[in-house]
Amino acid sequence: MTAYAIARLRPAAPHPDIAEYMERIPATLEPFGGRFLVHVTRHEVKEGTWPGDVVVIAFPGITEARDWWDSPAYREIAPLRSRHIEGDIILIDGVPDGYDPAVTAAALRKELDAAADRPLGTPDASGYGGDVPFARGVAPEYPGERP
Repeated sequence: MTAYAIARLRPAAPHPDIAEYMERIPATLEPFGGRFLVHVTRHEVKEGTWPGDVVVIAFPGITEARDWWDSPAYREIAPLRSRHIEGDIILIDGVPDGYDPAVTAAALRKELDAAADRPLGTPDASGYGGDVPFARGVAPEYPGERP
């Protein structure tokens, strides 16, 4: 399943280190099958605020994304960016082919129904008290998604 490195980078002044980073990053991606999908392109804010730039890099899977991030080649150039640009970067799995958000909604409804049947603060089967996984940022497993 495709995985992504997503960066939200704050505005920064131009610097020679940033140019060098941009010149060198493609060689760090190649061994891991990484490719840019979005790189500092114009974006349109529809809700909230979003100062700065967005970068999205696709990888064949989360293992390749992690291996790229931890690779000596990338770790060597990362300070060229991080010394001059603040930002948030995540590695994240995509959804499987055929993903249906209605399946996720059904799981959410099931959790909400189960939570409604328990007294407030009573732990659910996982030991978590009185809440649904979605409130904790935990989505249900998709059928056949992971081994």
